[in-house]
Amino acid sequence: MHFLSEQLQGYITEHSEDEPEYLRALSRETHLKVLQPRMITGHYQGRVLSMLSKIIAPNRILEIGTYTGYSALCLAEGLRPGGQLHTIDINEELEEIQNRYFRLSGFGDQIYQHTGDALKIIPELKQEFDLVFIDAEKKEYSAYFEAVLPRTRKGGIILSDNVLWSGKVVEPLDPADKATDALLKYNDMLKSDPRVETVMLPIRDGLTLSRVL
Repeated sequence: MHFLSEQLQGYITEHSEDEPEYLRALSRETHLKVLQPRMITGHYQGRVLSMLSKIIAPNRILEIGTYTGYSALCLAEGLRPGGQLHTIDINEELEEIQNRYFRLSGFGDQIYQHTGDALKIIPELKQEFDLVFIDAEKKEYSAYFEAVLPRTRKGGIILSDNVLWSGKVVEPLDPADKATDALLKYNDMLKSDPRVETVMLPIRDGLTLSRVL
């Protein structure tokens, strides 16, 4: 489902900040060489993530779901000097492209990569995070949230991607569609959870901001 016409989407992108050249190159390489390139964050949403990170000015960021590293690099733009971004992905085959662009960006020394099951890795991290970005297995969103909430400082922000799931969240639910069912439950949970205040934004495939109380 397209929430805006291609013409409007193009206009919005054209009138938003340009993406750095290394991100443009990463996007091109992802579309040429990597399966499911539509998973990449992309120019417009990337600039939104960058702006949010710059507003928050985090010391520590946690990302669940690295893919080829585009969103990590956007979030890293807002890190304070000496800040850290920890990113987790289960697919070790993407590490080469991630590492290459992390180094190229100049943020390589601030990005810490973790490969494996995020639900096993998160409890091993000792840091408290100012900003968290959830963008991995949709059926695990609620579990990710519960894992990161105690590790997110009060006033910190948890971002959840793909919460509109191509519009499937407002269509009749296919009982076999476990991902959509999980996202429906997750979205309802965030709305009613007294530990956070939440606003959902119709950016790309849906982006929810939850502020920890």
